[in-house]
Amino acid sequence: MGRMYDYLVPSVNFMGPGCLKVIGERAKMLGGKKVLIVTDKFLRNQENGAVEQTIKYLTEAGLEVVIYDGTEPNPKDTNVADGLKVFKDENCDMIITVGGGSSHDCGKGIGIAATHEGDLYEYAGIETLTNALPPILAVNTTAGTGSEVTRHCVITNTKTKVKYVIVSWRNLPLVSFNDPELMVGKPAGLTAATGMDALTHAVEAYVSKDANPVTDASAIQSIKLISNNLRQAVAMGENLEARTNMAYASLLAGMAFNNANLGYVHAMAHQLGGLYDMPHGVANAMLLPHVCKYNIISNPQKFADIAEFMGENIDGLSVHEAAEKAIDAMFRLSKDIGIPTSLKEMGIKEEDFEYMAEMALKDGNAFSNPRKGNKQDIINIFKAAY
Repeated sequence: MGRMYDYLVPSVNFMGPGCLKVIGERAKMLGGKKVLIVTDKFLRNQENGAVEQTIKYLTEAGLEVVIYDGTEPNPKDTNVADGLKVFKDENCDMIITVGGGSSHDCGKGIGIAATHEGDLYEYAGIETLTNALPPILAVNTTAGTGSEVTRHCVITNTKTKVKYVIVSWRNLPLVSFNDPELMVGKPAGLTAATGMDALTHAVEAYVSKDANPVTDASAIQSIKLISNNLRQAVAMGENLEARTNMAYASLLAGMAFNNANLGYVHAMAHQLGGLYDMPHGVANAMLLPHVCKYNIISNPQKFADIAEFMGENIDGLSVHEAAEKAIDAMFRLSKDIGIPTSLKEMGIKEEDFEYMAEMALKDGNAFSNPRKGNKQDIINIFKAAY
């Protein structure tokens, strides 16, 4: 106790079915004239999808719209460079990101590149940005990454194959839109992976050494909502109640980790994403129970709490027995929604563990993990997930 904390979120967050309708008037209120929409090919080509609707509301409000749809999963520095060119050539003054974490991170990257000299990766780290970014509005289409409400911008360096993170309050979108109607059409695999990403955010934030009562409140509610709704959202994508609750869960998890930070799950998952282009949510889901097992001794009571939030019956159990139940619950949830069970079946090579462990310990997320580990510890966790 006794530390000073800040609590950062976008100044305005719209929630609930149909909330995208207000994006035109909001963009106008923030002084936008010509907007760059940052998205991917899949979303751009969806009939009456999130991109098409966003364009409709913006043009109705009298704004000009330009599109960059080159965002890839685990967005690359090359995507940012391509998007920046469009932003500059078209003299845009606002960025609207439409999609999941990849679109949001790419859009933040473009905003940074537009206002800061030199290579993007020179800004890796915490609070390195010195200039204001163009206004960013984030339209979220997955219940997962939380990037629409965070100060994190994660980009892959195509030369080194390493994911790096630029963490700054300047990256925070000014407005987020969390409309579950935009999530209804998402395939089961994506729903499962992004949902487990959100769970990882909530769990890592809850046990982080930077946690506080405000972040705990968000994390706890998120864990409960995910445990009660993710299976249903995967089973039947049209289930609007499950989608709405998952949208809330993702938002809450984003608010939690934006302020409490993360841990070894993310530090390690970033290596799998950078080196193998593994989907981020899948990497998190596969590592989460193994890292949590390693972390239990740092705070057994918090892991016992997680078991309870996830619906486990812990009556009459010791704190340690209850904590182990949390790990069981994570494995079961992953299995129920079809997450692959081993790194081996994903084609990961054991000889990369040492390099990935080394890089994971340098990842910005490693420093808030509740248990301080060394390279061998991280290698052992990779082996356990193998």
